[in-house]
Amino acid sequence: MLYIGIDISKYKHDCIVIDESGVIIRNVFSFDNSRTGFDQFMKMYRSLDPKEIKKIGFEATGHYQNNFKIYLERSGIKFMELNALLVHKFKNSQTLRGVKTDKTDARLIASYLSSIEFKPYPKISYHILALRSLCKRHFDLINERTKYLLRLTNFLDRTFPEFKEFIKGNIKSKTAMYILHNYGIASKIANINIQSYENIRKESRGHFSVAKFTKLRELAKNTVGFSYETDLFEIKSLLRVYDTLQDEISSLENEITMHLSKINSRIPSILGIGTISAATIIAEVEDISRFDNPDKLLAFAGLDPRIYQSGTQEFKGRMNKKGSVVLRRVLMNCAESILMYNPALYTYYRKKKDEGKCHRVALSHVARKLVRTIYKLETEHIDFDLSFVK
Repeated sequence: MLYIGIDISKYKHDCIVIDESGVIIRNVFSFDNSRTGFDQFMKMYRSLDPKEIKKIGFEATGHYQNNFKIYLERSGIKFMELNALLVHKFKNSQTLRGVKTDKTDARLIASYLSSIEFKPYPKISYHILALRSLCKRHFDLINERTKYLLRLTNFLDRTFPEFKEFIKGNIKSKTAMYILHNYGIASKIANINIQSYENIRKESRGHFSVAKFTKLRELAKNTVGFSYETDLFEIKSLLRVYDTLQDEISSLENEITMHLSKINSRIPSILGIGTISAATIIAEVEDISRFDNPDKLLAFAGLDPRIYQSGTQEFKGRMNKKGSVVLRRVLMNCAESILMYNPALYTYYRKKKDEGKCHRVALSHVARKLVRTIYKLETEHIDFDLSFVK
């Protein structure tokens, strides 16, 4: 049995080969994170004794290993992705010295690999890999859009503070955006004529009454806002960027929907989970077969409770938060939205609230039930039914 430990980094990877006794078969060598480097690794791999079973392992370190993973998959070579925290704990159990180099890390990874059960990383479909990339891009764009919306709000707080209260804080509404796109600043809004009002009324589908129109003009005429000559240019610039982000998000959501339709997952059948949330969950989980039971999926999401045990006492504490931040965030958001569609879960949520739990803690209990439901649907290949949650 040969164990191949690889320490992954941005520009190069360090590799070592040992046998089951810890004897070094191939000393540490580096290969670049490139086609030439990967081929160099493959040449070494092919040169090893063909009679020996070979096990490859490396830590899950961000995205630096992704191209190498795909290379190994296409070459038909199995590998195991290791939990970096567990490898770190193994290192601490092996030595008290604070030595850390890429070479020593590769040796430790190989030693750790030889001490555990080898679980090959499942082959991930192209569409799931695409979803993961698209969902991360979607998250970034949503954050960027939120920043520009905040900048737009800050601009209005200075130039026309009464506007936000007038539209009841809904600056993203079609009517509000139409007014800002076409008039932008208080001095122009104050001079809107009746003909222009008709256009606003049509945009609002008749909800923008004459009374509202009159009040808006009065507010604009008497605003306490402070203006610069450059205000019109500034708001048009903010709106252009905001519109571009909005268009990009819409285009991205269409692409995500297309790839999601190519994946045989039951998660979209859960009432209250939208397309983007379902896609994000699928992209983060990748393959449900990676998890032997729902508890391991909970741990991967960081939703499992911390456990403290001493003697005859055992306590369950706060959420662990050691797993995927992205998965945990989307599951918590979904837990809130599904309460509107699932009476049993809402009753469970109220029960936790009545026990004195705060909103987020009660919601985390709902999220755990959601994870168990997802595990059942994906492993048994069945669509969601309200009777599954009790």
